[in-house]
Amino acid sequence: MTAAGPAIDVRPITDAEIPDWIRALNTGFLRHPGDSEAAIADGRTYIEPSRTLGAFDGGRCVATFRSFPQELTAVGGATVSADAISNVTVSATHRRRGLLTRMMTQDLAAAKERGDVVATLIAAEYPIYGRYGFGPATWMTEWAIDVPRAGLDPRWAGPDDGGRVDLVDADDVRKLGPELHERLRRAQPGAIDRSDRWWQVSTGALRPDPSRWTDRFHAVYRAADGTVEGLAAYHCDETWSDAKQPLNTATVRNLIAVTPAAERALWLYLCSIDWITKVKSGWRAPDDLLPLFLPDPRAATITTHADWLWVRILDVVRALEARTYEGTGTLVLEVLDRAGLAGGRWRLEASPAGGICTPTTESADLTLDVAELATLWLGDESAVRLAALGRVREERAGAARGADALLRTSRRPWCPDMF
Repeated sequence: MTAAGPAIDVRPITDAEIPDWIRALNTGFLRHPGDSEAAIADGRTYIEPSRTLGAFDGGRCVATFRSFPQELTAVGGATVSADAISNVTVSATHRRRGLLTRMMTQDLAAAKERGDVVATLIAAEYPIYGRYGFGPATWMTEWAIDVPRAGLDPRWAGPDDGGRVDLVDADDVRKLGPELHERLRRAQPGAIDRSDRWWQVSTGALRPDPSRWTDRFHAVYRAADGTVEGLAAYHCDETWSDAKQPLNTATVRNLIAVTPAAERALWLYLCSIDWITKVKSGWRAPDDLLPLFLPDPRAATITTHADWLWVRILDVVRALEARTYEGTGTLVLEVLDRAGLAGGRWRLEASPAGGICTPTTESADLTLDVAELATLWLGDESAVRLAALGRVREERAGAARGADALLRTSRRPWCPDMF
């Protein structure tokens, strides 16, 4: 392994270095490395140089790292401040020189100093981030629906609950979508906030890379009283067989709903569009209701199932006190953190109303790395499973089962977004 030499400078970038940083980012993500004026102009609208790190070798940017403020919903609906990490690359010419470690160390120390409760990221590769204290806290599943097999014969004609599905324009989505998403994320553990820029980009009002944009249809579900309870954005291809039979696919780019009725109506609407023979679901929760909305659930086939949102606990007390719990009980955790950011022994007094977490010298019930605590925090993973894998150590017989009774949730957490 070659050690990083003094010539490689890891630091926040300047405004003038944004073009070079974007070139390095595109190189790392195997995109066209050329710097277009449009991409640079767009980058200046969201890149905050003080939270954007670059590694510079001889004046050339060879590694990138960016973070930004985010709100993450904990179990029970409270939100915590998160240090959202994105745009992480190291050029192939500079691997194994400790550049990612230097950038991550700087960023997490700054996040801890700011008072962020957690850090978050979407991992392009699984093995990288565990060594920095991150653990997979939510998963996602994608389905492909074989519409002719779904059993909607005759095809669905609309909601039977007094609600309705309407097509709307992108301008309508920018007005209706943010409030609807706020209602969703306040009730969905693992969800994150969406900026105004997110809505601009997702509706085509802002097109950072016009060559990659596909126009979308937008449908909303309105309850009987007219309240918007669901929104779907999708695009369709134009594929026909040699026998002049339609073989078109509808690809969902975003579908959010705050009631099961809205969710059901939007999925059945998508499966009832003329000429559509396949629906691709996009990123959904692993326990999504989607398959069971269909008369024949086997028509929905899983095409992707993978880890999604990774979390790194920075403040154990605030993280554990931010969420609610399935039962009432006490748990003493010995949390190991090689980075020294969140380690210690903590006593959690948990109840459905919330938790009280304090430092303690009592004997631990469980010993675990801070990364394993992150996988348990949103309620998705099982301490019993982690103990079986040797990733959690029971210091008291039955402690893992007791932890599951407190920490796990009846529905799995879900993050609808990529960042």
